Amino acid sequence: MQNQKTALVNGQIFNGDDIFLGHALLMEGREIRGIFPKHAIPEDYLQVDVDGANICAGLIDLQIYGTGEDLFSAQLSAESLYRIEQNLLAQGCTSFMLTLATNTVAAFKEAIQIFQQARPEVALGLHLEGPFLNVKKRGAHPAEHILPATQGSIDELLKEDQGAVKMMTVAPELIDEQCVRSLLQRGILLSAGHSAATFAEATAGFESGIITTTHLWNAMSPFHHRESGLPGATFQHHTAMASIIVDGIHVDYEAVKISKRLMHDRLFLITDAVGASKTGIYQHILKNDHFTLPDGTLSGSALTMLGAIRNCVEHVGIPLEEAIRMATTYPAKLINRHDLGNLNRDSVANVLVFDADFNVQSVFFEGVKQV
Repeated sequence: MQNQKTALVNGQIFNGDDIFLGHALLMEGREIRGIFPKHAIPEDYLQVDVDGANICAGLIDLQIYGTGEDLFSAQLSAESLYRIEQNLLAQGCTSFMLTLATNTVAAFKEAIQIFQQARPEVALGLHLEGPFLNVKKRGAHPAEHILPATQGSIDELLKEDQGAVKMMTVAPELIDEQCVRSLLQRGILLSAGHSAATFAEATAGFESGIITTTHLWNAMSPFHHRESGLPGATFQHHTAMASIIVDGIHVDYEAVKISKRLMHDRLFLITDAVGASKTGIYQHILKNDHFTLPDGTLSGSALTMLGAIRNCVEHVGIPLEEAIRMATTYPAKLINRHDLGNLNRDSVANVLVFDADFNVQSVFFEGVKQV
């Protein structure tokens, strides 16, 4: 399998700012060999005709909790993690941050241990959405498990972490610069969210090392004409990025249009998707196209990354090539992975092929066909 040489032909290839027609995508082993005119395909490559479909890099979701009947925080098992990975591969998502919402410190620690032992291939790491949030903007997060950010609480939470935690959502107004530095020194990417921050507090957070915002508009200070809050600070900062849930439920499509117009390539897609669960702290109930807690609180999406791309195109008016970048190029840039989210030579051969109706046609993970 290491020496498998595959050429995807007869498709429209999207790679960053470029679109290729009449070309082929070449994969050798687990790496991309490049995009070449069809006549330049070496004889030892197996040619696969995709019948006019779209070809792009595998999608990247930096915030997802589960799929189907699997909510990782409820099962906390390697088996659940593996099932989530397989479900996401079938959806065209080839890289993701497995996310846990605010929970007990013991649950966080157990999740970290399981993730380390499981050594997953598709999941890039853990994204802890909490526990250092603002109770005033807790959303579906239980208030009793939200903690103040102190050096002691950080050390206790991450005592046995050995690089499993890659991202963390924090309320910038409730975490000081020393704690921010401590998390950054551990190699953790920080995102502002579940926050009541003023414009000044959020801006100070970005200047201290927080580099993105979690699910823009949701669970944060509102944009008001006399105090623009975290949304305003995100819009106005020159480098801060933001994730957004484009399901038409978490954020109105008109708000997505405004956000895109202001942020351009600093806005990227996530699903914030959960799995159905009837036990534990988070009991998610599927309501047609989204999930709620038993009390009706909006708790998570039922979105896929390819579905988010489709919504961007069909409801927001974003060109397909830009919507693809929002699910590949931009999240890869945020996590500083130059070998993901593109089809450049020597990048990982994670590839999605989908048709004009946004149906997954095939998925390759590290050069091996999954679907």
